[in-house]
Amino acid sequence: MAGTLARRGCQSSYAAVVNLSQNVVSTLAVVALGAAVLAIAIAIGAQLRLSRIQARYRVLWAGGEKDAAAVLSDQSGEIAQLRSDLERVREKLTGAAGDIEQSLRHVAVVRYDAFGDMGGRLSFSAAIVDDRGDGLVISSIHARGESRTYAKGIVEGDSEVTLSPEEQQALAAARTGRGGS
Repeated sequence: MAGTLARRGCQSSYAAVVNLSQNVVSTLAVVALGAAVLAIAIAIGAQLRLSRIQARYRVLWAGGEKDAAAVLSDQSGEIAQLRSDLERVREKLTGAAGDIEQSLRHVAVVRYDAFGDMGGRLSFSAAIVDDRGDGLVISSIHARGESRTYAKGIVEGDSEVTLSPEEQQALAAARTGRGGS
């Protein structure tokens, strides 16, 4: 055949004529149409799955067009900032706990009659201490003609000056949280 084409002045060609019957052509057309429909169905399914995945991860992108590495980098930076903030809060909390321990927040008052001829329990001893037992005891002794007030320092639940029974009672009530009488 190549020789015949060369004699006619045509260049060599690889084209070949294929004779197919009408049944074969119809069958091939139906198969091609089925493959095209199947390919379109697969493409639509893939697009639907992609849309669902994008909807799930849209929160990560926060409306911007970023790649996953940029999103992860941003999230990592935010996590590092949160950790730093948490450490600062912990330090402040530790400082606040120390301040609370040293605050004079335990108070108890004991009222009594200092003298037998006086009634109404107008005399009192008040203890004001912190968590470690440091603070003071204030006593006021009321008599007919005068009233005297005394303050005594307390360190670790004890005083350098002798405490009266009422002052000891107020201090014990303040340290145990009973509030006194």
